[in-house]
Amino acid sequence: MPPKFDPSQVVDVYVRVTGGEVGAASSLAPKIGPLGLSPKKIGEDIAKETAKDWKGLRVTVKLTVQNRQAKVTVVPSAAALVIKALKEPERDRKKVKNIKHTGNIGLDDVVEIARIMRGRSMAKELKGTVKEILGTCVSVGCTVDGKSPKDVQEEIDDGDVEVPTD
Repeated sequence: MPPKFDPSQVVDVYVRVTGGEVGAASSLAPKIGPLGLSPKKIGEDIAKETAKDWKGLRVTVKLTVQNRQAKVTVVPSAAALVIKALKEPERDRKKVKNIKHTGNIGLDDVVEIARIMRGRSMAKELKGTVKEILGTCVSVGCTVDGKSPKDVQEEIDDGDVEVPTD
């Protein structure tokens, strides 16, 4: 038998969900059932929290559980932030499949995303984090200031494009 769960202990649980949708309670149950929480209620809380800004996007959600109360916080990935910056219309995940993100975002948006992601980046400076986000732009399939993100990365390396240091 595992030790009895202490209700006053703070536990963080990370779950990957589609924003604005109530996920299957069966997928949440093994993670939060042992903490004494109702998977159905938590699923509804997650859907309510992600519905505003992240509708239709896959995001990671951090559940902070203390005294059988769960606090929901969205931990956006770089890809989710890039797709959000493209300002594409919302889509129904069940009907529209294999979408191509062929939009264009500005370098200012990329720097802003890099600032948000700075804490989770492995880069020493903001310049490195910006290049990480540009790599994400390549995989998402969008352009930056009308150019390929790879070209913008080379321009940053050559010193043609200035990235703020802070």
